[in-house]
Amino acid sequence: MQSVKHYFCPIPFKIMKMKNLSAFAILMTMLIVTGCGKIGKKSAKGLPNDGQLHGVAPGSKYNLTKPTGMVYVPPGTFHMGPSDEDINYAYTARNKQISINGFWMDATEITNNEYRQFVNWVRDSTAAEKMQLGKEVDGDFQIDWKKASTIKYGDKSTVEKLDVMILTPENRVFGKKDIDPSKLVYHSETFDLKEAARRENASKPRSQFIVKKDIAIYPDTLIWIRDFSYSYNEPMTKRYFSHPAFGNYPVVGVSWKQATAFAEWRTHYLNSFLESKKRATESDFRLPTEAEWEYAARGGRSQSMFPWGNYYLRNRKGCLLANFKPGRGNYPEDGGFYTVRSDAYWPNDFGLYCMAGNVAEWTSSLFYEGAYNFQHDMNPDIRFNAKDSDPPRMKRKVTRGGSWKDVGYYLQTSTRNYEYMDTAKSYIGFRCVIDLPPTQKKR
Repeated sequence: MQSVKHYFCPIPFKIMKMKNLSAFAILMTMLIVTGCGKIGKKSAKGLPNDGQLHGVAPGSKYNLTKPTGMVYVPPGTFHMGPSDEDINYAYTARNKQISINGFWMDATEITNNEYRQFVNWVRDSTAAEKMQLGKEVDGDFQIDWKKASTIKYGDKSTVEKLDVMILTPENRVFGKKDIDPSKLVYHSETFDLKEAARRENASKPRSQFIVKKDIAIYPDTLIWIRDFSYSYNEPMTKRYFSHPAFGNYPVVGVSWKQATAFAEWRTHYLNSFLESKKRATESDFRLPTEAEWEYAARGGRSQSMFPWGNYYLRNRKGCLLANFKPGRGNYPEDGGFYTVRSDAYWPNDFGLYCMAGNVAEWTSSLFYEGAYNFQHDMNPDIRFNAKDSDPPRMKRKVTRGGSWKDVGYYLQTSTRNYEYMDTAKSYIGFRCVIDLPPTQKKR
């Protein structure tokens, strides 16, 4: 009789005194049909079984703490465009009031050490697949990362197994069996939301908007020689990315395609960890839009020329406030002949370092001269996923901030510049942003 009370609402009657079994069966049927439930009692899914609307969460609770190395840029409104005279009279950045949603941004440019983590992950995943350190699941090879972490690249037997990843004999110096950088390829798979959102594409299958491509991700170290004709920069080519002394310096020689591949990998790297802990996954890491970058660089100073304010490149003591090309070319005067540490100089009011100078930075936005004339005033952006067959004009991406080899004009928060998305330079790096739920604010 206790089992009856467990499944149905307790109604004051004495079953033990019921002698008519048919009456008992009728009563049981009535209880099942009416579905009587105790007020406040939880259902199997944890919701109150009271017939009221309570809502169902899409998954587990999110509890991601402050992203490592990132700072929160709060939402706000600012005047995007020149804070002073447009000395070039180019009219490519007319002043316009813009509102920006809040986001998290890397406090510094991505460093050599941070990008090397990406390179090593691609190396290890490629090696693990070649050595079959994992298993096939639904047609896909899943790597056993515990085994992959034990790969000894200096071991002779390991090198023999990874022969396809090693430089061919004619490409070796003194016969040294180094890994071929061209073999470090990241397989990218993204969903083109912008294209899928077009009304004419509403009935098309998802497969038409999935973009798959392979991207060689090792930085182009030869840019130190290629960028400067009749100039001796071989030591930077040989050591900048590989020597530990430059570990906390901004990574360069990375194209826009490689920077977006890094952001995609960083997203998967975080979400794989969250899924392993049965926690809700987060939104994507990405490059900032041009508007987001300028808003962040200003640090809340709406009409200032530089991240630190107006109007000068030196403080009261005469010290330079950024790493750039002072005067007519006194490169070492600011403390760095080439780049400097990514956390050099004082941060702006948002806590962001080197938003002017050191290295210029990729944004996600397409460079178009008249963009400010028709962009929305809420989170403005122009995106275009250019194909290899598209003309060069469609491959221009906005770069911001100026670099160690630029004059002071390019350090202004409003100065626009561009580079081609498949081009790498010794003076262009990047940093990432991520959109987190509004309840996950600065802690």
